[in-house]
Amino acid sequence: MSEPTANDPTPAAAPTTANGDEPAKTPGPLSLRILALIAVLFTCWAARDLLVPIMLAMFLALIANPLVTRLRKLWIPRWLGALVVVFGGVAMTIFLASLLVAPAADWVRQAPTELKQLAPKLRAITVQVEQANKAAASIAKAAGAAPAPAAVSEDKPHAPDLWVVIAKAPQLLASLGAVVLLSYFFLVYGAGLQRQAIAVLPQREQKHLTTDILRTIEADVSGYVLTITLINITLGLLLTVALYALGLGLTDALLWGTVAALLNYAPYVGPLTGVLALAVVGVVAFNDPVHMLLPPTIFLGLHALESQLVTPIVLGRRMAISPLVMLLWLMLWGWLWGIAGLLLAVPMLACFKILAERVDGWRGWAKVIE
Repeated sequence: MSEPTANDPTPAAAPTTANGDEPAKTPGPLSLRILALIAVLFTCWAARDLLVPIMLAMFLALIANPLVTRLRKLWIPRWLGALVVVFGGVAMTIFLASLLVAPAADWVRQAPTELKQLAPKLRAITVQVEQANKAAASIAKAAGAAPAPAAVSEDKPHAPDLWVVIAKAPQLLASLGAVVLLSYFFLVYGAGLQRQAIAVLPQREQKHLTTDILRTIEADVSGYVLTITLINITLGLLLTVALYALGLGLTDALLWGTVAALLNYAPYVGPLTGVLALAVVGVVAFNDPVHMLLPPTIFLGLHALESQLVTPIVLGRRMAISPLVMLLWLMLWGWLWGIAGLLLAVPMLACFKILAERVDGWRGWAKVIE
C-alpha cells in the first residue's frame, strides 16, 4: 500500500488518544462566555452576604462624594467632611426611624386582626354576590340538601415571634455597621485608591478612558440618585398630607408616606407594591368602600404624575433605559440579592450603560439598553 504524498488531497485522519478515541473538543468562545456568566452569577448569589454590604457602601459613597468634595473646597479636611456626611445621614435615619417604629409596630400587631374583618368591610361592595349566594342556598334547601356549616377557624392572630427578631438583630446590626464603616473609608480613601489604580495602567489612552468613565459615573449616577431622592421625598410628603387629610393620624400618614417614597426607588416593582400596601391600609383604616379605595388611588395618581411628567422633564433622556431591560434586570438582581438587589439594580445598570458607551466593541450593548 502506497504512502500518501504531499500532494494527496485526501484529508489526514483526526488524531486519536491512547485508547483510540477522538479527543474532546474544546468549548468555543460563546460557550466560554456563557460559562463565565453563569460562574459570575453563582458567585454573586453565593457571596451575597459579603458583596451586598460592599456594594451598598460603594453606592452610598458614590452619592456622598460630591458633598464631601464641596466641603473640601471650604477648607474642611476630607476625613472630617466624610465624618459629617456619613454620621449626619446615620443620625437623620435614626431620628426618622424613632418616629416611625411605634406606628409600624402598631400596624404589624393590628394588621392580622383587622384583616380578619376584611369580609364584613367589603360586604357593601359584594352585595350582589351575597344575594346570588343566598339564592343558591335557597335552591339547595328546596332540593333537600343541608347547607354545609361554615368552618370556624380557631387560630387567633398573633404578633410576630419576638425571639426570631432578636436572633436576627446581631447579624442585621453587623451588616449595617459594615455598610456605614465601609462608606466612610470609601469616601476618605477611595479617591486616592482610584488614582493609584489608574497610575498602574500601562497606556496613556487607557488612563484617560478610565478617568473619563469614573468621572462620568460619579457625576451622572450621583446626580440621578440625588434628583430621584428629592422627587421621592416630595412624593412621600404629598402622600402624607393626603392620608392625613383622609383621617389617618399624623404618624401613621408619615409612616406610609415614607414607605411609598422608599418603594419608589425600585421602578415598576416598588410602585406596584406600594399600591397593594395602600390598598390594605385603606381596608384596615376605613369602613366606607369609597374611602377604602382612596389611598391606593391617590398614590397611583401621584406616581403616574411623577413618572410620566416630572421625572422626564427633570432628567430628560440622560438615563434613558428600555423598560423591558429594566424589568428583566430588576428581576435578576431581586432574585440574587433581594431588596438590596432591587435598590442597587438601577445604579448598576446605569454604570454598565456608561461603560458600554465608551469601550470599543461594547457600544452595541448600550444601544440595546436604551
